Amino acid sequence: MNKNILGLRTVIYRVSNLEDAKKWYTDVFGKGPYFDEPFYIGFEIAGYELGLIPDDTSNENKTDNIETYWGVTDIKSEHQRFIDHGATEHTAIQNVGGELLVSTLKDPWGNVIGLIYNPYFKLP
Repeated sequence: MNKNILGLRTVIYRVSNLEDAKKWYTDVFGKGPYFDEPFYIGFEIAGYELGLIPDDTSNENKTDNIETYWGVTDIKSEHQRFIDHGATEHTAIQNVGGELLVSTLKDPWGNVIGLIYNPYFKLP
């Protein structure tokens, strides 16, 4: 492994209403931002950065070709909790081998949010 590559650090979601998105992400992740400016809102989520930046791209024009998965301990309850907070199901929970389970949802701004239950992956 290249020792200069430190691993993933930041996931950015583009939103049309930064204040509404800040509230939504605070509610769904249960933690407020540590950085809050009109050009960027940053959350620290379990050692990783979740960033929000303003963008007026319509939800219909957002791409689905990039997926980032947030690790969870109970994918069924978390998947439903995101829906209860206003996300829409993009892909249902599915087994992708062994005990690995994944699903994707869309936030109110059309961004894809992945959830993954992976008992085999351990952080160093």
